[in-house]
Amino acid sequence: MTLQESGTAPEALPEPVPLMGCPYKSNPYPLYERMRETGPVHRVRFPSGVLAWLVTGYDAAHSALGDERLGKNHDRGNDRWRARASIMPEPQHSQLQVHLLHQDPPTHTRMRRFVTDAFTPRRIEQLRPRFQKLADTLVDALPETGPADLVTGFAARFPFQVLAEVIGLPDELAARFDRDWGKVVQPVGPADPGRPLYEARLHGLQSYIAEVVAHKREHWADDLLSRLVVAHDRRELSQEELDSMIFQLLVAGQEPVTNQITTALIALFRHPAELARLRDNPELMPRAVDELLRYDSAFELTTWRFFDQDSDLHGTEVPAGDSVIISLCAANRDPRRFPDPDTLDLDRSPNPHLAFGHGIHFCPGAALARAELQIALGTLLTRLLGAHLAIDDGDIEWIPAVLGRGTNHLPVGYDRRV
Repeated sequence: MTLQESGTAPEALPEPVPLMGCPYKSNPYPLYERMRETGPVHRVRFPSGVLAWLVTGYDAAHSALGDERLGKNHDRGNDRWRARASIMPEPQHSQLQVHLLHQDPPTHTRMRRFVTDAFTPRRIEQLRPRFQKLADTLVDALPETGPADLVTGFAARFPFQVLAEVIGLPDELAARFDRDWGKVVQPVGPADPGRPLYEARLHGLQSYIAEVVAHKREHWADDLLSRLVVAHDRRELSQEELDSMIFQLLVAGQEPVTNQITTALIALFRHPAELARLRDNPELMPRAVDELLRYDSAFELTTWRFFDQDSDLHGTEVPAGDSVIISLCAANRDPRRFPDPDTLDLDRSPNPHLAFGHGIHFCPGAALARAELQIALGTLLTRLLGAHLAIDDGDIEWIPAVLGRGTNHLPVGYDRRV
């Protein structure tokens, strides 16, 4: 039931609405409901001090994701945004931030064609047996009885192992990847005391990418990484585009799936009847994964978008160069599109959620992510008998990332491993 249906007037929202703090990160949905009830577009403030315009309703989000007026290139950002945005420092910003998420056509179109073949549904299905073997090997290494941290023991490792298989990252380099490098997508401002550590991670990742490129140049194979290096050598990609695309693959191809495994498990632990039903009826898994993606998406908010001139956005005047963010989580709980949106319904159909975006920036790895989630959840639920959350629900520490949802630790109890 929405606030309007209950007859309760929506509580006045602050201006701008602060998107920060533990209560918000642990459960942003009551705030998103209030925002949807008062309009589709709101002025918001992020922890860095950046002011942005947040789109919340499903129809408005779907429209904004496909709005050709909204560009992704950071060059469109105005001085107000640039002064506060915690983006990468130079020269790394120019060297690692020209990937697909920050490009507009025709550059986006040219670059995206290099990656799509690696992530086709047909290829992903062919690789499923290998993915299943990776998942089983990780579960084999867990303690015979719980508790165990399913982030460090599984969720933080499985997606990267799968990704390495898909893109052609050799074992010796994959073993040396530091997951902490992935935290460079959670940048901190220049005055933040955590900035030196952030920049150290950035330099470490940049050096690693250079090693990957050098290795692939010397040991060519029929894989995505090799094809990207060849495209650069043929002058079809610049050095910055090559490094940025590898950066995006390594980070965006892992961390969101790690987080989505945790949000899905938490949702199931909170709904034990649904967990048991899914465990006992594996044929439900494809539909269940889409519902779990809708119910609590690891990609909570999109990255920046900008108008190149003052523009109307669903009745709100947005100045040129101000950042526009779309709340995928708020859109996916919109009662105007999803009946009983706060209910976890593993039979929900149709389920046109926006967890993977929409339009030209629809996630090219969507088929891979679905397969990973299906295999991860199916393996964990069937092999860890009696799995349950081993801490109080209120003690879950949600990551403080601005755009994403998940947890770095998920202690899970279980009777035995089979």
